[in-house]
Amino acid sequence: MHIDNARELKARLLSGVVQASSLEQPTGVASVGISVLPTGEGGGPRYGLAVRYSGNRGEVLADSARELAARTAGDEVDIREIGLVQALTAPVEPGTWAPETLRRRTRPLHPGLSTAHRDVTAGTLGGFVRVEGSDGLYALSNNHVLANSDQAALQDPVLQPGPYDGGTAADRVGRLARAVALDAGGGNAVDAAIALLEDEEVDLEYPVGRLTGWAEPDDEVAVEKVGRTTGWTKGRISAIELDDVAVQYPVGVVSFDGQIEVTGDAGAFSAGGDSGSLVYRPDTRQAVGLLFAGSERGGPGGAGLTFCNPIGLVLSALGATLVV
Repeated sequence: MHIDNARELKARLLSGVVQASSLEQPTGVASVGISVLPTGEGGGPRYGLAVRYSGNRGEVLADSARELAARTAGDEVDIREIGLVQALTAPVEPGTWAPETLRRRTRPLHPGLSTAHRDVTAGTLGGFVRVEGSDGLYALSNNHVLANSDQAALQDPVLQPGPYDGGTAADRVGRLARAVALDAGGGNAVDAAIALLEDEEVDLEYPVGRLTGWAEPDDEVAVEKVGRTTGWTKGRISAIELDDVAVQYPVGVVSFDGQIEVTGDAGAFSAGGDSGSLVYRPDTRQAVGLLFAGSERGGPGGAGLTFCNPIGLVLSALGATLVV
């Protein structure tokens, strides 16, 4: 179906579920977004309704989605039970992009390396940005990686590698400069933060080479990422505009709207410690998202799904420009 029709069905389903939930007071979580389907005969993108759920509230939504599908959307409704969704800090093939290499102390810095606030285990350095009004170079990752889920203070040290991988005060590469606050009340768009680097000599290469910029995801494109735990992995965008993605953080559950879902090509696309990875299109070498969470299951073969903030929203929230 056309993306506008998918958005209309999404709105109808959410409206019905809100009414049902207010009556039944169920527990659990549910997310609704736009599923990205295989390309149709005409060659253009195709869309449907994506429903991801866990717990009783999710079952209410899934039942409503099945009824809606029977009346209108047919097989264009993709319903999956995904279990708990967690922020992916660390609890883990030789080469530059191998996990064991990415967890070492490395200079110059490059995308995919282990990094974290001094009080966090480990996450991933996604890329580099500049901020208007500043001459400095900044490392990009998640709030829960660089800012300890809003518990850090500006100017706190950021280490490479992260503490879980042996990082100490001697491995400081920068200081926390900016973080987008996480709102426990819901409606979050990004989990993002930047650290001002002490040394601007960095390597901008990804496995596909240097990126060319960024783009909004709008179809079932192939994507890749390089992260501290699983290294270089490949997958496809399986849903966009996912709302009410409830993520478990050390400080509690935080809900996100407008998110991107990625399904791995061979097993899970990510694991704990990959948070902060930049997700990009290998064909155009454009960034599309900032990886921040993953589910227990829901993907092929029982593997989990990966969730990303749209990179345009990340850059806008931080007042930053991607360095390519």
